[in-house]
Amino acid sequence: MSHARAAGLTGLASAMLALSLHTSATAAVEVKPGDVQQAMKDLAKTDGVVGAIGELYVDGKRKGQGSAGSRLLGGKGGRIPAASRYRVGSQTKLMTATVVLQLVKEGKLGLEDKLAAVLPQMAQQNLVERAGEITVQQLLRHSSGIPDFFASGKFNDAFDFTTYYSPMDLVKASREGSRTGEPGAGFAYSNTNYVLLGLIVEKVTGRSLSAELNRRLFEPLGMKHTYLTTKPPQGIKGPHGHGYYPDAKGEPRDIDRQNASFGGAAGGVVSTSGDLSAFYRAFNQGRLAWAQERRLATRPARPPVRRRRRRARPGLRCSGRCPSSTSAGPPRPRRRGRGARTASRTRRPAAVAVRPERPGESRSATRERCRPRPRPSWCP
Repeated sequence: MSHARAAGLTGLASAMLALSLHTSATAAVEVKPGDVQQAMKDLAKTDGVVGAIGELYVDGKRKGQGSAGSRLLGGKGGRIPAASRYRVGSQTKLMTATVVLQLVKEGKLGLEDKLAAVLPQMAQQNLVERAGEITVQQLLRHSSGIPDFFASGKFNDAFDFTTYYSPMDLVKASREGSRTGEPGAGFAYSNTNYVLLGLIVEKVTGRSLSAELNRRLFEPLGMKHTYLTTKPPQGIKGPHGHGYYPDAKGEPRDIDRQNASFGGAAGGVVSTSGDLSAFYRAFNQGRLAWAQERRLATRPARPPVRRRRRRARPGLRCSGRCPSSTSAGPPRPRRRGRGARTASRTRRPAAVAVRPERPGESRSATRERCRPRPRPSWCP
């Protein structure tokens, strides 16, 4: 999840290095992973990093891990366990999108379904502008034009750990911002899109998003250490690295109790590197959604290509249903059978579109080619 709080002192840099290789029956591929521990040591030396953990997975098997720095600021708390949990941030969005795509596959939801049809209150209460035009696919691809709720400025207090904001509160806050574009016109990142997708999942299934993630992803894939946080005081379970943010005096302050209200469907999942490896491996192997559906979720929307149409200069516009002056007369009769001619029927002249200008053609030549001419007597 990306917002103003991302700036400042970083308490934990969690690296998940996952690699899936497909080996053929005739040739084995030997993987030589680098030194993960050394990589974490180098990362921990970066300005502002208190601690770092990382694990390397190849074909679902761990091939290396490392931990450097400390759990708390000032070298306190000991090292972070390499397999400990951490907030995965916006990687949550792909998990939410996967659940949505599974609902599409099951026929319970359509990619072209309008937001106002799935969540009528968004239009009835004017919570989302142009809700009748925005589709589920546009929410998935960040092309709805709905502003990010963080842009409202209501959630800038990084040290508010206790106030609960419901998903509807976040949607209402986004209404105060200006739209980022027309529905479907182009990519504009917004956490509000996925807050709405979380509400759609709950509306369609009749269960909480947390329950659907557990039922569809976490339990089938053996992600035993993964769960969704949605409200305070929910946080990271077990020993883990803490994050810090500067207060008004510029002093780093522990924000490990980060308000879970802002996560949810957009960024509320807590997981481990091993569990994330299992998710990405299953996703990329097509076990969670079809290839076409995966592309819809992961490829950003592109703005439509607008082609410029050349227009004729004043007085040089060509029009007419009949061929230009290059035609010498009516079409010749067609042969029917061996040696037979029939003059009773002639082809209707096809419409000819004459380009106002041709490459390298002078204006006078264009004027001569496009000047009005009398219609031939044979033209219908």
